Amino acid sequence: MNKPVKFLILRFSSIGDIVLTTPVVRCLKKQMPEAEIHYFTKSKFEFLLCDNPYIDKVWLLEKGNAKELLALLKEEKFDYIIDLHRNIRTLRIKWTLGVPAFSFEKLNVQKWLMTQFKINHLPPVHIVDRCLDTLKTFNIQNDGEGLDYFIPYNDQVELEGLPETHRKSYVAYAIGGQHFTKKMPALRMIELCRKIDHPVILLGGPEDFEAGEAIRNALGDTQILNACGNYNFNQSASLIQKALIVFTHDTGLMHVAAAFRKKVYSIWGNTIPEFGMYPYRTTFEKLEVKGLDCRPCSKIGYSKCPKGHFKCMNDISFDFPIPELPQSN
Repeated sequence: MNKPVKFLILRFSSIGDIVLTTPVVRCLKKQMPEAEIHYFTKSKFEFLLCDNPYIDKVWLLEKGNAKELLALLKEEKFDYIIDLHRNIRTLRIKWTLGVPAFSFEKLNVQKWLMTQFKINHLPPVHIVDRCLDTLKTFNIQNDGEGLDYFIPYNDQVELEGLPETHRKSYVAYAIGGQHFTKKMPALRMIELCRKIDHPVILLGGPEDFEAGEAIRNALGDTQILNACGNYNFNQSASLIQKALIVFTHDTGLMHVAAAFRKKVYSIWGNTIPEFGMYPYRTTFEKLEVKGLDCRPCSKIGYSKCPKGHFKCMNDISFDFPIPELPQSN
């Protein structure tokens, strides 16, 4: 029996970034069924990968185990490395394993020119397609099926467990964000939810609970369910899957919504869709302020607006149509 071709895929950063790599895993496994696919990431992201049927083994980086893991990875005798992170850590892994490696283009120079001088040399290519370019040598094609997200059975949220006001239908709003400048102020979120005029479930982490309470207190329990901090990420993904439409900041749940082909209203502050991380292969509307000479100010985000006015969020217009939603009980 021929030895299977063994691939090691590397990605170590955020939840959203991991989700954005799922087409690479799927296309490689489906178009090269004989391949054995291993995925190396941080232990805190295991839940995103352990139920993915296209991955044969997940390797988990924890504090203090890097040297041990590198020795174990070398014993695996991988044929190829697909580096979807491309930093000092992945360079060390590639050097240690000493096998052919294919790395995606991060476009750091182009992003720096855009944030510092507003000179746009960014290609009109989504990051998913740039990741898939690493497989060109193997003649792997984009299957057009978008992103994947696999929710384990135990994390499926049943509608019967929600308040009666939200059981028939609801809109999901992911109010979180990795940085302050990626999130609208609470007063603006209240204004947006008032426009939605439909039962809304607010999703986010414990750090978003206070903002969620401000929205709930302003609009009432009949419209707002503040679920921030009450569900793990997979459970939040389950609520996204069952939502009518999704409003979201530039955060991981935006990519989950895209994986479930939801109509997405994506809200952009200091970051811009042109960085290539907008909702992938789903219908979406962009809510952003065009023409600000200070935007984008960062490819990631800040703890406060560098200019102090936060116009990129405060000046977003809500003058857009929302599709007619079914009447709730």
